[in-house]
Amino acid sequence: MEMINKKELAALSIKEILEAYPYTESFFREQQFPLDMPELTIRERHRKLSMDEREDLVLSAEEFLEQLSLFISNMQEFLGEGKEEVESLTLLPGRDKDSNRENYEKITIRKGEIVSIVGPTGSGKSRLLADIEWVADADTPTGRIVLINEKKGDKKWRLSGTRKLVAQLSQNMNFVMDLTVEEFLYLHAESRLVENEKELVERIIVQANELAGEKFSRNTPVTSLSGGQSRALMIADTAILSSSPIILIDEIENAGIDREKALKLLVGEEKIVLMATHDPILALMADRRIVINNGGIINVLETSAEEKEILKELQLMDERLNMMRNALRYGKQLDSGKMPVRQFSCL
Repeated sequence: MEMINKKELAALSIKEILEAYPYTESFFREQQFPLDMPELTIRERHRKLSMDEREDLVLSAEEFLEQLSLFISNMQEFLGEGKEEVESLTLLPGRDKDSNRENYEKITIRKGEIVSIVGPTGSGKSRLLADIEWVADADTPTGRIVLINEKKGDKKWRLSGTRKLVAQLSQNMNFVMDLTVEEFLYLHAESRLVENEKELVERIIVQANELAGEKFSRNTPVTSLSGGQSRALMIADTAILSSSPIILIDEIENAGIDREKALKLLVGEEKIVLMATHDPILALMADRRIVINNGGIINVLETSAEEKEILKELQLMDERLNMMRNALRYGKQLDSGKMPVRQFSCL
């Protein structure tokens, strides 16, 4: 939806304004502007104000239009309307901790793509994320440049408190609010002013339970959720309700969730997914992986056909481990005859 200015607003009837921007009804009511003649424009209705109505309404017609235009602009900013879609994220090289130039010419990540970030602890993965969040323009310690849709990033991303460029899913997620899962989701949906709250909340609950190793209900207090359940809820919530076009996941391997389904959900919502990980399964699930060491990117590797075959073997091993974990969790004794067995010839 395009941003609207004062002149365009003045040409619309009150009814047309309310239909195009439903949230403006609250503005009209707070300013005590009468809505009894919706077929009129704001200027026309202002001229018909009675003496009593004029006393209640302190703004002139021009001031009202100016304030209404500003209100709509702020709401559009909050809701992410009228913004350019993020189709791609591009990194241009900076330097490592020894001031050596990074070993790549250009990295472009497109919407719907998964890229893993690998490297030793302290290698610079967090700094890479910070550069992306800041929409770096050679003005961070690494000297990197971040492009959005192949252009210099709008600096508004740096200060936006409503529509952030990057949404982070960290390893530790602890709720402190006394709400049920459903209440929490409705609160978030209401803050986004979405029209189909019930549908979205239901979808998030279903998707979260698809991801979680252990199911939970809509009436479960969020403070009672396990680490895996909390992570599953936040991944589903971020995929479906968050307006951030770029998602960073840190150490999802320890979350106790279905990792493959989680990634498919995020990509299916057309997000750019960056995933910092030490897990070979997750690293190989990505389309590419960025290798970082000593504060700089030292390589960018495409996942090869051979690695995809190795991934299949790793996933089978992981399935076997999960079956054992669940058997132990529910007090069963392990039986090797009931576990998936296969020769791991690729390893």
